[in-house]
Amino acid sequence: MAVHERLICASADLADGGVGVRFTVQRHGQTEPAFVIRFRGKAYAYLNRCAHVPIEIDWDHGKFFDYSGLYLVCATHGALYLPETGRCAMGRCNGRGLIPLMAVEHDKQIFLIEEGEDSVG
Repeated sequence: MAVHERLICASADLADGGVGVRFTVQRHGQTEPAFVIRFRGKAYAYLNRCAHVPIEIDWDHGKFFDYSGLYLVCATHGALYLPETGRCAMGRCNGRGLIPLMAVEHDKQIFLIEEGEDSVG
């Protein structure tokens, strides 16, 4: 299977614990919302879908972190997720977490690593 890098955003677009960048991916023939955030200097990307109920988690466009900047929070149910793993730290996720996507950063840009036919929109 071929591996591709797709540009998500410039590195400067992500502040540590700040606003994330939304984008879309193609998975299993469907367009799905996704996002990338920066936490403790590293970029992390996930599908924008709560583990409890399949709804987008940001409480305002691109705002995924709670007020402390330490957790990603579902605006609907208040579930808290660890930014570096997507694992549910508290809430109604019942041990499930966010679905991670592979993001890499180089040349002052953030890219999504894709295999096969999945793609960024």
